[in-house]
Amino acid sequence: MNKTIGILAHVDAGKTTFSEQLLYHTNSIKKRGRVDHQSAFLDSHLIEKQRGITVFADQGIIEYGNSTYYLIDTPGHVDFSPEMERAIQVMDFAIVVISAVEGIEGHTETVWGLLKKHRIPTFFFINKTDRTGADVERVLAEIHSQFTVDVCNISSFDSSNMSEALMEFIAERDEALLDYYMDKGYQPALWLEKMQQMVGSCRLFPCAYGSALQDIGVKEFFDCFDQLTTTTYKKTEPFSGRVYKIRYDESGTRITFIKAKSGTLRVREELIYGNGDMEKITQIRKYSGTQFQQVKEGYAGELFAVTGLTNAVVGDGVGALLEKAEYEMVPTLRSKVVFEPGINKKEALKYFRILEAEDPSLQVTWEEKLQDIHLHVMGKIQLEVLQEIVCERFALQVQFDRPEILYKETIETDTIGYGHFEPLRHYAEVHLQLEPGKRNQGIVFESTCHTDHLSIAIQNLIRQHLFEREHHGILTGAPLTDIRVTLLTGRAHNKHTHGGDFREATYRALRQGLEKAHNRLLEPYYSFKIKVDMDQMGRVLSDIQTAYGEFDAPETIEDKVVLTGKVPVATFMEYSTTLAAFTQGKGQLSFTFAGYYPCHNEEEVMDRLGYDKNADPEYTSSSIFCAKGAGYTVSWENAEAMMHCL
Repeated sequence: MNKTIGILAHVDAGKTTFSEQLLYHTNSIKKRGRVDHQSAFLDSHLIEKQRGITVFADQGIIEYGNSTYYLIDTPGHVDFSPEMERAIQVMDFAIVVISAVEGIEGHTETVWGLLKKHRIPTFFFINKTDRTGADVERVLAEIHSQFTVDVCNISSFDSSNMSEALMEFIAERDEALLDYYMDKGYQPALWLEKMQQMVGSCRLFPCAYGSALQDIGVKEFFDCFDQLTTTTYKKTEPFSGRVYKIRYDESGTRITFIKAKSGTLRVREELIYGNGDMEKITQIRKYSGTQFQQVKEGYAGELFAVTGLTNAVVGDGVGALLEKAEYEMVPTLRSKVVFEPGINKKEALKYFRILEAEDPSLQVTWEEKLQDIHLHVMGKIQLEVLQEIVCERFALQVQFDRPEILYKETIETDTIGYGHFEPLRHYAEVHLQLEPGKRNQGIVFESTCHTDHLSIAIQNLIRQHLFEREHHGILTGAPLTDIRVTLLTGRAHNKHTHGGDFREATYRALRQGLEKAHNRLLEPYYSFKIKVDMDQMGRVLSDIQTAYGEFDAPETIEDKVVLTGKVPVATFMEYSTTLAAFTQGKGQLSFTFAGYYPCHNEEEVMDRLGYDKNADPEYTSSSIFCAKGAGYTVSWENAEAMMHCL
């Protein structure tokens, strides 16, 4: 039986040490490594050893009982959350490690939210019970009150003789089982099967405790885990899977990591993926740490890597699964790469494209005019690690500018944009209705254009041009979002319309519409959850208001207060330091990306960025018409009256 399990935690809760113990007790490694000794099996990268944190979601293979486990040790620092989220989507089960001293921390909240969203059956292990200040009952109560009431203590679990407390806990959640018990008594196999079903359907969340560093309770926990988990993968169905990781090995070979959902994949077979690409599999590799074994087949339920797929990206479905995965851990910051004098930036861009393939959230962009490379990041620690990676892998010394907020733009009024492109021997005209869309929905397109005016093929071409890139707004040049675009009509010419003409007309129509609409700058917001002592609530509420945030009614839990709401990233991204200072490190703060909302200081940002809408080399709101054998430009204010379709 194949099972993929992920180990997740807030940074420094001990998950890598926990993973080492699992690998050791299942004879997967001969010697237990330690993070502080830079010898952890799954923290194999030099950067991870030096920093003592997990950066990459690497995997190990465990053979235990009748199961093969694919163990993924995920990053615990918030800056590497996208790597963690990508791994979550291929897990069958998750183990969340929580410190018995610190309890539930900020990133633990983020982890739990993602596990709930993707409905991943979850176990809890309360770690560091050997430390001064450890309080298992308090942490259990926190899990119960903050995460789920369906958490149960399995520290003394025995499937052949369950405790009355555990039986009562399960029976409360399954009336049919209780009736069966009252009628026919205790049947160990039936109760175990019911627990497996409840765990698998996220109705039961087992919890145990111990000390990974001192090797207390880990083996016993995994014995219970093995008994309470089961999977049913179908090897006889057509092959399907999900790409969850891309890596390049030392020789430059592109390696695509896949979680097989069904069927069997064989070397030399052709595999369809992504947008319909099809390529031949040249190798199948099964990785454990940095080592791999080449095999001829990959089966349902397994994690393996393949070579031969040159264009697959993280999140792609493969084989019979063509649906692409979506991720919510979105970077809200942007930084420019600063090179030493004499560096060929276009050559360096190739290296950053490799890093982008491995981490799509970087969204590397090349600005041709300024010869600059920009990328999206979660925070400063990620930039520090990227700097080290670029030096280690590509022998390139780089710096990064101070991260800036990623803004977006939208409209608040309806309008119609007109675009005409008719230099000599070219012709295209497009009319687009622009309406404010739902917040955080992005660009939405529909067509009401009659086929007598534009063929279906041309209508689809216009749609393609609207979605082929992020379009610039006119306030700061930031990407447009949350706009409903309707193609009303247009015109082509049988003789003079050529490839690219409708791109020009579409861009001009979009831009001309923006000129007439009321535009609005948007900025990213965090959803926050803050837990502090009651006497610190006033200070936090004042800080939230000062940061232009908004909050819900406070919730009291014993002597603590929990505050939730949303706040601009720009004003709150450094608040964890402030909170730690005045709460002596006892305050808890967790962030998740809430989406984009109207900017709190729009005029100030526009002045600072200094974008000139009339000097954007990629966009113009004017149209081009033709007279007497020559094209001439008409400004956006006068273009509408000259359109041919009116």
